Amino acid sequence: MDKAEAAALLKDHLAAYRLRSYGELLKLLGKPQVAELRGASGVTYQLEVEVHWDGRPGGAVHVLGSIDDGGWRAFRPLSDDFILAPDGRFIGE
Repeated sequence: MDKAEAAALLKDHLAAYRLRSYGELLKLLGKPQVAELRGASGVTYQLEVEVHWDGRPGGAVHVLGSIDDGGWRAFRPLSDDFILAPDGRFIGE
């Protein structure tokens, strides 16, 4: 797996989730979002995005994305995440 290519694909994919409102992300709680993307190299990657509470219900949401190429990396995928507060602030950035 080309780590740089995979990381760039994941970052771009998560960018769309960063544009969503807190309310839109709440609708994804407990509903993993799965996608397949093909990199410039021709490799097909599997992406998964999960939304969880970051601590307690009603608080911030933690959005975690992971990517792998279906090989051994599936056991330890690359990941990236962000945390969004109810007021729309990104926490820790």
